[in-house]
Amino acid sequence: MPASQESSLRHRLALQLDPMLNRQDGLTPLNALVSAVIMIGIVMAILQTEQTIYSGNEHWFRFSELLFGSIFLLEYLGRLWTCVENDSVKSRWHYAFSFMALADLAAVMVAFSVYMGNGGILLRILLLIRIIRLARLGRFSIALDCIIEAVRSRGYELLISAIFAGVLLLASSTLLYLVEGHHQPEAFGSILRSAWWAIATLTTVGYGDVYPITGLGRFCAGLTAITGVCIIAVPTGILASAFGDALSVAKERHRTLPKILERERERD
Repeated sequence: MPASQESSLRHRLALQLDPMLNRQDGLTPLNALVSAVIMIGIVMAILQTEQTIYSGNEHWFRFSELLFGSIFLLEYLGRLWTCVENDSVKSRWHYAFSFMALADLAAVMVAFSVYMGNGGILLRILLLIRIIRLARLGRFSIALDCIIEAVRSRGYELLISAIFAGVLLLASSTLLYLVEGHHQPEAFGSILRSAWWAIATLTTVGYGDVYPITGLGRFCAGLTAITGVCIIAVPTGILASAFGDALSVAKERHRTLPKILERERERD
């Protein structure tokens, strides 16, 4: 193949594989295919844990593993071949030892993890992280940036609420240990054991597997439950307000960015 044709083919493939070179929002067709394969692989991994489905169909599951692994291997080799189209990549060796390339290589190994048992299934579910990488541009990226900005802008408030929740957790665990420890040593015989009850109560989950039986213990538990509602409401309100502010900023930026780019093009 002539060098010019090879370079043209490599460039076209790089546009499909490298999100940094894609100027359009969303996934390219090739990355959309890779994402679909990842999702199908995860579904297959989930189905594999059900013995009534897996038994008798082992050969289909093994075939799917080999197929998905082959697709990921071709994708990895394609990224390794086209990486030089990105100006930020110094060389193929530099790219091969980058975090993203190692993550792609790990995806190939995970896809061939049919012989790894349940550990392989867990690793395959972690392939969802690759979809986030492939879709890091466009509206998905804007939404992710909003979440990060919201948490970062309210970091101090969230830290204060977390400290307050920790103090309340320790206080309620200690109190129930003192009140209920002698009556239910298995459930409240130590502060650590009482902490399980306190966590379930403060988060308003209330499993009901452990509960106080004395009058004073129930009174303390009632106060803990009421306080737990407030504990949950504080960070929820903080994050809701932060998300609103971050979304407003993102919408304004998204609305004004095309105008700014148009002015720059007119100046050029």
